[in-house]
This record gives sequence, structure tokens and C-alpha cells, in this order.
Amino acid sequence: MPLLLSRAFLSLFVPSKPSFSMALFPSNCSPKARLRGVVFDMDGTLTVPAIDFAAMYRAVLGDDEYRRIKSENPSGIDILHLIEDWNPEKQRIAYETIADYERQGLDRLQIMPGAAELCGFLDSKKIRRGLITRNVKMAVDIFQKRFGIAFSPALSREFRPYKPDPAPLLHICSGWGVQPNEVIMVGDSLKDDVACGKRAGGFTCLLDQTGRYDSPVYANVEFKPDYKVTSLAEIPSVLEANFELSP
Repeated sequence: MPLLLSRAFLSLFVPSKPSFSMALFPSNCSPKARLRGVVFDMDGTLTVPAIDFAAMYRAVLGDDEYRRIKSENPSGIDILHLIEDWNPEKQRIAYETIADYERQGLDRLQIMPGAAELCGFLDSKKIRRGLITRNVKMAVDIFQKRFGIAFSPALSREFRPYKPDPAPLLHICSGWGVQPNEVIMVGDSLKDDVACGKRAGGFTCLLDQTGRYDSPVYANVEFKPDYKVTSLAEIPSVLEANFELSP
């Protein structure tokens, strides 16, 4: 006589298939981080690069000193920090040289492709947007007026200490009443923008249009971005995929 085994009995030895919901949503799945604000760099991020920084650094430092400092700083040269300890007269000439290059850049000022659309996307999600630049206030004012896009607050070189110190980003977070880990810093510089964002405790997104930061030279830099894009048009998808967009 055949032995009949009940389904209940067999289930003790034969594992059942996982339910549909468990298969798609494992219990260890982490919720998305909340994002309440985006802070942008200006030159080379919101605007098309218009300043020849290498030429400016050479004009301030001289060719030999420029080459020496560049070889020791793979992430880039912090010219404003370098001249802080110079004697007043030498420092005055350096600032005048920098200002001259910046004025030339203003004459060629263009908004970065995708910047207006990105700001529109953030507005639609009611996400705050701010700006931190090492350029002067006049340049920030001209940019906002010329292209009709406002950032609040918009911190320029007159705010001290400037990037890569985290102070500007922490100041914005305090004014917004948000935590640094609820904000992302977007910029085109590892040494200024990514360092500022990471030191403050925020998320960072590096705009690398040409792939220059894929070079092995940057493999061992201290601060690396959480995300990297080649255009501003990619950022809405990055934000939607990785964050809960909550004002």
C-alpha cells in the first residue's frame, strides 16, 4: 500500500519558493537618503569654463614655481591660499592679476548646457539651491542677473574662509536649517568642491566633462566624490535614483 504524505508534512522538508515581495525587496534594503538642498560651484559648473587658470597661475607664480607646485598637488593649485602669506605689496599685485583674468572671463560668460533645466527640475521638487564660488561677488551678481537664475544664498570669495574649507557649506546648511548629510555639493573641482562637501559631511557630485579625473594621477586623492557625471543633464537622474527628494 503506497504511503501518502500530506502537503503539510512535505513542507517540513521541502523549502517553499520565496514570495514575490521578498524576492524584490530584501529585508536589508536601506532607505534612500533624504535630500533637501543642492549647492553649486559656479565657474566650470554653472558656467562654461572661461578663465585660463593655468595661464593665471603662471602669471601669479612664475613658470618655475607653477611647475613645482603643480607637480606636488595633483588635485590642483589653491592659488588664494598660496598668496595669503605673501607680503602686502606682492599680494596686492597677485590679487590684481587674478581679478584681471576674472574680468576677462566675465566678457565670455556663458551658462553651462543643462544648468537652467537642472534648476527647473529642482524647483519642481521644491529643493533649495545655493552657490559657493571662489570668484568675486560682482561675477556672481552678473551671472544671476544675465541668466535669470537665483541662488540663495550665493557665497562668493568675500565669504571667509572659502572652499575647500567646509565653512561656506556649513553656513548654508545652518541658514537653511538642514543637516549637511541632507545636502549635495556639485562642482568640477576635486580640490575645492568635493573637498568642501566631504569635509562638511555632505554628499558630493563631480562634474567631469572630459574624463580628466579618470587619470591615475587622481587615484589616491584624499577626497573622492560620491557621484560623477559628464554633464549637468545627468544630475536629475542621479538624484532621483539615489535620494528621497524632500524639501
